[in-house]
Amino acid sequence: MPSPRETILTALHARLSALPATALRGDVLPERVPAEGLLILRDGEPGDPEVTLSPLRYHYQHRAEIETVVQGADRDTEFDTLTASIGSALAADRTLGGLCDWIEAEAPRPVDLPVEGAASLKAAVIPVVLHYTTADPLA
Repeated sequence: MPSPRETILTALHARLSALPATALRGDVLPERVPAEGLLILRDGEPGDPEVTLSPLRYHYQHRAEIETVVQGADRDTEFDTLTASIGSALAADRTLGGLCDWIEAEAPRPVDLPVEGAASLKAAVIPVVLHYTTADPLA
């Protein structure tokens, strides 16, 4: 049985896979960016938990990351549309079906990346904070 952390990350990836962009998990940036855009979910860091006793519980604020990449002549508009769709997907169910206590994204910091002989890329890392509780840090 997967851990709560893995279950939550899998649910987040499934939520991102429903968007028009190609959604990967933990993969390297491919040579070609799909026309609809690319999302790569990185597992990130669970950080140090808050611990409560009786019963023993570990409360995490896990920071995952969504790498967002678009390419093309209208990349500013495409990037804005894609990031807005990520926000809408997360806001539709902030608990991922009851798997976590709360999920929220932070604002992206986009950069333009030149590509020799092709249209520039517009990319950003969107931090996503997953709030959840477990009975064991390894479970």
